[in-house]
Amino acid sequence: MTPSRPRVGPLASSPGPAPALDVDALLDDRGTGIIVCCGSGGVGKTTTSAALALRAAERGRKVVVLTIDPARRLAQSMGIETLDNTPRPVAGLRANAKGNRRGGSLDAMMLDMKRTFDEVVESQATPEKARQILENPFYIALSSSFAGTQEYMAMEKLGQIHAEAQQSGSYDLIVVDTPPSRSALDFLDAPERLSSFLDGRFIRLLLTPARGPAKMMTAGLGMITGALNKVLGAQVLTDMQTFVAAFDTLFGGFRQRAQKTFELLQAERTAFLVVAAPEPDALREAAFFVERLGEDDMPLAGLIVNRASPVPAGSLSADEAMAASARLRKREPTSLTAGLLRLHADQTRVVEREALLRERFAAAHPQVPTAVVPALPGDVHDLAGLRRVGALLAEGVPDQYS
Repeated sequence: MTPSRPRVGPLASSPGPAPALDVDALLDDRGTGIIVCCGSGGVGKTTTSAALALRAAERGRKVVVLTIDPARRLAQSMGIETLDNTPRPVAGLRANAKGNRRGGSLDAMMLDMKRTFDEVVESQATPEKARQILENPFYIALSSSFAGTQEYMAMEKLGQIHAEAQQSGSYDLIVVDTPPSRSALDFLDAPERLSSFLDGRFIRLLLTPARGPAKMMTAGLGMITGALNKVLGAQVLTDMQTFVAAFDTLFGGFRQRAQKTFELLQAERTAFLVVAAPEPDALREAAFFVERLGEDDMPLAGLIVNRASPVPAGSLSADEAMAASARLRKREPTSLTAGLLRLHADQTRVVEREALLRERFAAAHPQVPTAVVPALPGDVHDLAGLRRVGALLAEGVPDQYS
C-alpha cells in the first residue's frame, strides 16, 4: 500500500503539538469535490457535516449534504420539515463577509436505506425481475436490517449523487455524514462485506438448483438443505432460494459498484475528516480511522476534536487555585471566592487532561492537521447555531487548547 495523501489547504502556523487544519482553505479548494466526515458515534459528525456544508455554501460552493442521522436533528437545524432520499433546498443562506454568496447553494438529504437499495435493484434489473426481487420477503429483510446495509447504501447514494452532479453540474461539493458505527472499521468494510455476501459462491451453490456437474452434489446439498429447513424454517429457505434465483444476474453488478465507490473514496477530489471528542475512547477510535485510511490510500484532510472544554480565564494553575482556595476556607469556611477558585482548578485540570490526550494522538500521528472546537453551552437547532460551529471550525487551532 502507498502512504495516505493528506488533502488540506495551506496549514496555519501552529507552535502546538499538531499542525492546524485550515478548514476554509479546504472548503474553498475547488479541487475538493467530496468531504467525508467519519468517526465513532456521538462525537458530533452530523452537526460538523451540516456546519461545513453551510459554511461552504455561504462561501460560494454549490453543496449537498447527505446525512445518516437517526435523531433527525439536521432537518430541524436547517429549517426543513422532513428530509428524505431527495435533496431539499435549504432556505436562509446569507451573504458572506464580502456581501454576496457568489452563487452558492445548499441542499440537504437523509439516507433512506431501503429506498436506495430499491433504486439499485430497479436500475439493474428488468421491471419484471425487479418486482420479483422487491416483493420477496427475504429481500425486504435484507434491505432493511442486514448488518452493513446502511453503510453500503450510504456509499451507494454518494456514488449516485456524484454521478448526477458530474452530468448536470448541480453540485460542486458533496458533504457526507457517515453512519454511526460500533467500530471505526465498519464504514470502510461494509460495502465489500455486503457485496461479497450477495456475490457469494457458496450461497449460489447452496440455494440454486443443481445444474450439470453440480448434480453430483445433490445428495450432499439435500442434507444441508434439510438442516437449514430445521434451523430457518421451510418458508424462509424458500424465500432465500427465490431471492437468489431472481437476484442472480445482479450479483456481479453489486461487486462492481462497491469497487467503483471504493475508488471514488480514494480519488484526489475526496477529503476525509475524522471527527472525535476529547475522550480516550473517541480519540482511540479516531486513531484507528487515521491508520485505516492510510492503509487503504484514502486522502485524509485532518482531525476535528469537538466539544473541547473552554480554557478558564486567568493565569492560575490548578495547584495554585486549589492552594489559594484552601487558605481562604481556613479563614472563611463559606467563602464564595474559595469555591470559585476550586471550580477554576477543576476546569483547568479537565482542559489539561484533554490537551494531554490530543498531544498523545499528535505524537502518534504528527502529520495530521487538527482543529479543536470548544463545547457550546446548548444544542445546535438552527442555521445560526450551525454558522457558529462553522466559524469555530475555521478558527479552531490546537495551540489555543494546549
